[in-house]
Amino acid sequence: MKTVTVISGKGGTGKTSLMASFASLLATRSVLVDGDVDAANLSLITGADMLESHDFTASKVAVTDLEKCDSCGLCLKLCRFGAIANDYRIDPVACEGCALCAFACPQEAIEMRDKVSGHWFVSRTNYGTLVHASLGITEGNSGKLVTIVRNKGRELAETTGKEFLLIDGPPGIGCPVIAALSGVDAALVVAEPTVSGIHDLKRILSLCHHFGVMPAVCINRYDLCVEQAKVIEKYCLDGGLLVAGKIPFDRAFIESLAQGIPVTEFNKESLVEKIESVWNNFNKLLV
Repeated sequence: MKTVTVISGKGGTGKTSLMASFASLLATRSVLVDGDVDAANLSLITGADMLESHDFTASKVAVTDLEKCDSCGLCLKLCRFGAIANDYRIDPVACEGCALCAFACPQEAIEMRDKVSGHWFVSRTNYGTLVHASLGITEGNSGKLVTIVRNKGRELAETTGKEFLLIDGPPGIGCPVIAALSGVDAALVVAEPTVSGIHDLKRILSLCHHFGVMPAVCINRYDLCVEQAKVIEKYCLDGGLLVAGKIPFDRAFIESLAQGIPVTEFNKESLVEKIESVWNNFNKLLV
């Protein structure tokens, strides 16, 4: 089984649309993982029907037992986050879970309890099994949640004998990206033809290099600025990087998203051929 991640240096480059298209092309051969747990939307394009739902508890929150509390005020002095009110009740949103108050309380009146920070799911889609998640608002530990959905996806792919584990990675270069990228067989980086696009591309390629992941590049909506697309293509070729393909701007992407289907299901033959070509070229890295 080969594990691949589709990533980008920023959001909005079209990586999820491309991933959904790959899912359509490889419908019987892959398990899908949506690693963008802060803003998961692959399920919207693949027709997900939830099979399992699980709590995500990767952090703790302090809770005061008011019957034990003797109002000594020590926790109020120690809390740097202003999470403890004058009546010694603790705001679960403001609490950062550092546990200093619990360690310091002379009456042992403060307890650290598991906090549900989100949920992760296993769903049936029109193109195979999808493992995805939803991180709660203002919650952290997104890298841990990405690791959970990725590991579950790998388990399902191995037990069902699939050829590919396809991971729709989050944007940027932070912890969730690292969790989605490290240890994969190859990564497809989706770039856009803008001045900042090449900067974003360089950042994510540097991350691939750091983790020893072989990258290829797809330039999406290249015809919106052909000159800048040429700059990106030259940068890749000079660095010995595979440019898997260039996809033009096409309203079929927008219309297919509005219908909740991958663009490859939208009967746009010329566009389907270009996306198939991107996958076929990228797949050469996996041989």
